[in-house]
Amino acid sequence: MAVETLYRSTRDLETTFVDRKLADAHDQMLELAELLTQVLQKNVTGLSEQQAEDAGIFMAKNRAVFAAAFKGNASTLSEL
Repeated sequence: MAVETLYRSTRDLETTFVDRKLADAHDQMLELAELLTQVLQKNVTGLSEQQAEDAGIFMAKNRAVFAAAFKGNASTLSEL
């Protein structure tokens, strides 16, 4: 009988990973998404909770592209 170690994100208990680094990265992405959602809800009038959450997750998943755009390389946004 083989034993397999599984890792789970503290913010997403339904998703499991076989690599701890992947679980940590997923957890960090969800943490960033949560913070982005809060900022969007607070600062964008008329944005629903679901829209803010969807936008926060999208931005967190694509944070490298957004980071490059914010550093002056706006053309990277065309990758999305």
